[in-house]
Amino acid sequence: MVRVTAGHATLSVQQGRYAMISWAAAGIEFRAIAFTLRCSVQTVRRWVKRGRDSGFEDLSRSGRPAVYLEQDRLRIIAFYCQTTLTAQGGRWTFRVAARQLQAVPDIVGASPSKSTIARILKSNKLKPHLSRYFLHITDPDFFPKMERLIALYLNPPRNLFFFDECPGIQVLSRLVPDLQTDATRKRLEEFEYIRHGTLDLFAFMHHADGKVDVECQADHTGDTFLQVFRRHVDRCPQAEPLHYVMDNLSTHVGYAFCKLVAELRGVECPSERELDSVLKRAQWLGREDSRIVIHYTPYHGSWLNLVENWFGIMGAKVLRETYAAPEQLKAAICAFADLWNQLLAHPFRWTYDGKGLHDKAVKRFVKMLTDCAEKLEVKTLTKLLMLMTNLLRDYYQTVPAERWHQLVAALRSRHQVLRAIIERDERPQRRQRANEALATLCEDLRTRALLDEQLAA
Repeated sequence: MVRVTAGHATLSVQQGRYAMISWAAAGIEFRAIAFTLRCSVQTVRRWVKRGRDSGFEDLSRSGRPAVYLEQDRLRIIAFYCQTTLTAQGGRWTFRVAARQLQAVPDIVGASPSKSTIARILKSNKLKPHLSRYFLHITDPDFFPKMERLIALYLNPPRNLFFFDECPGIQVLSRLVPDLQTDATRKRLEEFEYIRHGTLDLFAFMHHADGKVDVECQADHTGDTFLQVFRRHVDRCPQAEPLHYVMDNLSTHVGYAFCKLVAELRGVECPSERELDSVLKRAQWLGREDSRIVIHYTPYHGSWLNLVENWFGIMGAKVLRETYAAPEQLKAAICAFADLWNQLLAHPFRWTYDGKGLHDKAVKRFVKMLTDCAEKLEVKTLTKLLMLMTNLLRDYYQTVPAERWHQLVAALRSRHQVLRAIIERDERPQRRQRANEALATLCEDLRTRALLDEQLAA
């Protein structure tokens, strides 16, 4: 809507027209009204005359009537956004969708061109042809783990390091050297490449100053990881506590790592029988009363590890170049790490508090149940059901009541589908865990008086 400005106030079109007529009736000159409303004198004169004759509304305008009415536009949107290219899947493009509708116009009752389809979608700000990656929360204990890490970042110890691995970096050289255009100096890269193996990168980032300590290895086996970790600890102050943030890779929570940490702590390692599960080993490695403390990110929570920021920067600056051997790539990574530590290093300050993430986790699960429950894998479904139960028990007030009602409605409508998915699984223990997770969630919802007793049973 066009608006006019009076001083520092912004008036709607109707308010501006009313002001012109009212002020003119009060005897104020047209020039003064135009100056106040920041419009021309001719505009004031035209609307004052029209207000006396026919009112404030715009005059009728000539033009060709719309070819596609609102119901036609909605059918075109539904066709493009809610159907697939074939029964097995696939995405439409404007050209293919237009040809399909021209061949079978009865689908939507019209045969629009590809530009018409594009305009209709654009006018509604719809972009179903675009996609982006996301990492869905599947760890049932994601939020308690996230809160512990955020508390650590807000009150960091003196020696806090972020560790991660970047395995399988491809060493690629282009078939011909890169060229640059004469006019814009834009770089032209050859599409075909030659692969010269892979390289594995290990990186430790210091929270206090953002400096990194990197090592490039030919593999990322358990023994390689243990050797890299030992060397980093040996380079750190021997009398000060060391804190490390890392993910849940099997080598990071294995018994061999427990033995190494016990040796570096100067204590005796518990027996393998005492540390016979991932949970027990993670708890022992994370003991706060030890010189070396390991803090684990939740599963699918790699974004909570700040060294990922540096990996992204390094990837954009280094990995897009061409290298003829692993030694060349290794030299480039180490040179960039030195440049980073000398000129670019800075602490990455954590500001995110997790607000809104609880609601988003429930919202996405509701979306999965509604749109594609049949495609859920039983193991993932079990984790998601347990996550919803934990959110319901510990973060009920954090999620809007409307979202819980949407979850209940989705469970009601897709309950039989979920049961069928679970029963199709051939592993009895996995079926049992999934059934227990579904029953527990339904029972907790019934306790909250959100779900009827029959469905919970």
